[in-house]
Order: sequence, then structure tokens, then C-alpha cells
Amino acid sequence: MTTTSPSPRSPLAPAGGAPPVVHGRPALGRLGLFTVLLGASLPLVDFSIVNVALPSIDHDLTAGPALLELIVAGYGLTYAVLLVLGGRLGDLFGRRRLFLAGMAAFGLTSLACGLAPDAWTLVGARGAQGAAAALTLPQVLATIHASTEGPRRARALSLYGATAGLSMVAGQILGGVLVAADLWGLGWRAVFLVNVPVAVAGLVLAFREVPETRSERPAPVDVPGTLLLGLALVTLLAPLTEGRAAGWPVWTWVALAVFPFAAVAFWRVERRIERRADAGGGTPLVPPSLLGLVSLRRGLVLLLPLCMGFGGFMFVIAVALQQGLGMGAVASGAALVPMAVAFFGASLAGPRLVRRWGTRVVTAGGLVQGLGIGLLAVTVWRAWPDLSVVLLLPGMAIAGLGQGLQLPVLFRVILSEVPGERAGVGSGVMVTTQQSALALGVATLGSLYLGLAGSGGAAAGTALTVTLLAQLAMVAVTVALSVRLPRSAG
Repeated sequence: MTTTSPSPRSPLAPAGGAPPVVHGRPALGRLGLFTVLLGASLPLVDFSIVNVALPSIDHDLTAGPALLELIVAGYGLTYAVLLVLGGRLGDLFGRRRLFLAGMAAFGLTSLACGLAPDAWTLVGARGAQGAAAALTLPQVLATIHASTEGPRRARALSLYGATAGLSMVAGQILGGVLVAADLWGLGWRAVFLVNVPVAVAGLVLAFREVPETRSERPAPVDVPGTLLLGLALVTLLAPLTEGRAAGWPVWTWVALAVFPFAAVAFWRVERRIERRADAGGGTPLVPPSLLGLVSLRRGLVLLLPLCMGFGGFMFVIAVALQQGLGMGAVASGAALVPMAVAFFGASLAGPRLVRRWGTRVVTAGGLVQGLGIGLLAVTVWRAWPDLSVVLLLPGMAIAGLGQGLQLPVLFRVILSEVPGERAGVGSGVMVTTQQSALALGVATLGSLYLGLAGSGGAAAGTALTVTLLAQLAMVAVTVALSVRLPRSAG
């Protein structure tokens, strides 16, 4: 790296001279980092913000359970399926350019969601919104990876991890406030329309502050790999997210039967393309050699149960508090405030802890999270139906503290060995795993809770307790897997 003295406009160094550079390109300044993290927060906020708005959407649009599931699942499905492709397109055409396109598309599709006249229009707009998110999010990590290094990269990745976890929690809190406030009579529509001014601000800042980066050896799009990956994810996620609400029709079982064949076909095609790449052939969408990186492979395996538990918890707690206990949207959102505060504090402390203890911080975080989830399970079991936000506070705070010690560090570990020219595809693979796991968590833990809760009452309390114990089992898996991570976080 060559670094010169930065100009007065650069926020990263003293006044005077030229802005810092990384590998011959402008470095990402503080305002630029804020901009890409703002772009990262929008897709993640929208994954959870709709949870607390579902009862209002059902009332206004007469959606019914199946369409409500599609409103949630349609976003997550297109988002997960297109993420790796979004990363590849950023490597090919420029990450700043794709970030701008994704932010503009996200603002427009959010406007379409907010103005949707009926449930089916909202389902379609949510699917398009997920596609826009898939263009935006991979560029964030790839830009950080390509335009920072050393301690600056470690801080940026820690902030990304804090943003990723905090955005989902904050999404439900913000959703509750917006629905209850009923701004200008908009009701649930405000949870989508609030994205529009944020996207506009992000576009303005990105034009000024985000440097352009791209792969030095960009590869064309791998069409067979893209189609097979899409088929594999659709045949796994669609039946799991829609099966319960649809009554498990034949198509769900056919799709699940197709999934392993699609996954194996994808892997074989990618291996064949990568073998031919050395002879001047194409480049695979997901190079199998990436999984030869120990930090990436082991980190992705750990990310699955961690994000499954997190995604399922966020969905179930919203449904349990609102439908099971009859709490309002604001109260159910307020229950998550201790988790958000503890998560953010732990995320900020993470870099200092990692310098001393390495990836053992992830193991410690898993143990702390397990303590918090266990405390929540005991609290629900003993206090239901007199459960309150105050009674939930200790368990929420401890669980959030543990999650904040895990997620940011894990992101650093996964990307630590990925070369700069593969930053886009590496980021896309990681975020696809994260998003797929979140969707699987909603499908599995959500179905478990809804199947046990029945018509509510005491059964809802038992269902929430059992679901929390299922998540506790996932936490135990993450703790066991964390001991196999490389000691250094990169």
C-alpha cells in the first residue's frame, strides 16, 4: 500500500496533501464508510421491519395467512437467490456503480410497496425490492475489502457486523413506532415509504464519497451456475417458507426433492468451469477453490446456525408478543431495545477484545448468548401470560451482548483470506449464506412456534418456550463449531 498525506476533505488523516490510497485506488473515508453502511442497513432493516406491520397489512388489504407469508418470503427469496450474482456484477461493472443502481432501485421499489393498492401488488413489489437489495449489499463488503486494509479494515468490518445485527433489531423497533404513530394516516405504508428519503440521501453521498473499485480481472457472468444456484435456493427456501401456510401441497414436496439434485449439479458445474478456467475458459459464479480457504469454509458453517437462530427469534418474538400476549406494536418493539443496545456496545468493544483473545471471543459470545436465551426461556415459562417488557429485559440484554460478540468477528474471519480481486464473489457468498440462514430460521422456528401455539393462550407460552429451547440448541452448535475457527480474526 502507498499512502500520502490526505487532503482537508478526507476525514481519515490530517489536513494537507492528497487523499489516502489503497493498492493504487482512493481509500474509503469515514463519510464513505458511513454511506455504504447506510446502504447495508436498508436491506437488513426491511427484512424485519415488516414483521410488526403484518397485522395492519392483513386488516387493510385482506391478505390472509398465505399472502402474508409471501410478503415476507418473496423479499427474502429474491434477495438470497440474486446476492452472489450481485457480487459478480459489482466485480465486473464496478462496485460503486452497482451500489448506486441498487440504492436507486431500492428507493423506487420501496415506493411501490408503500403505494401498493392490494396484496398481490405488494407481493410483487417486495420481490423486486429483494432484487434491489441483492444488487446493493454485496457491494458494501466488497468496497470495504478493496479500499481499506489493516486496522482500518478491521474497524470497518466490525462496524459492518454491528450494522448487520443492529439493523434487524432496529427494524422491528422502528416498524412498531411507525405503525403506531400512523403518520399522516399512512399506517403500515410508512414502514416502506421511510426508505425513500434514506435511499435518496445515500445516492447523493455515494456520488461524492464512495470510491469506484472493481476486479482487476473481471469475469463474465456464469449463466449455468447462476441458474443452478437460483434453482437450488428456490427449491429449498420456497417450500420451507410457504409450506405451512399453504398446507404442504404436493409442489412443496416436489421442490424439496429437487433441491439436493440442483445443489449437486451446481457444485459439479462450478468445479468443471473452474478446471477449464486455467485453460482460458469461463469463471465460475462461486469458485469452489474459495472453500479451500479454511477461514471462509469454517466461518460459513458457523454462520448458518447463528443466523438461523437469530432470524427465527426475531420473527417468533414479534408474533408471540403481539398475537400471543396482545401487546401493541410499540411495546413489542420496545422489548428488543435492551438487545439492540447490548449488541451495539459489544460490537464496538469487539476489535479490542479480538486483538487480545482472537476468535475465542466468538466462543465466549456464544456462551453469553446461550445464557441469555436460556434466561428468556425460563422467564417465559414462569411468567406467561403475565410477561412484560421489564421481565424480558435481562434475558434480552444478555442475548444481545452475546450476539454482538459473535457476528462482527465472524464476518472478519470469513473474509480475512479472500483476495481483493474476489472481494465481490466472496462477499456475495457470505451474505447469501447469511440471508438464506435467516430465511431458514424464520421457516423452521417460525413453523415450530405457529404449529404449537394454536389459538393462543397458554399454548402460545409453551410454544415460545419450546422455540427458545430449540434456538438454545442452535447456540450450542455455534459454540462447538467456534473452537475450530482460526485463532486469528484476520
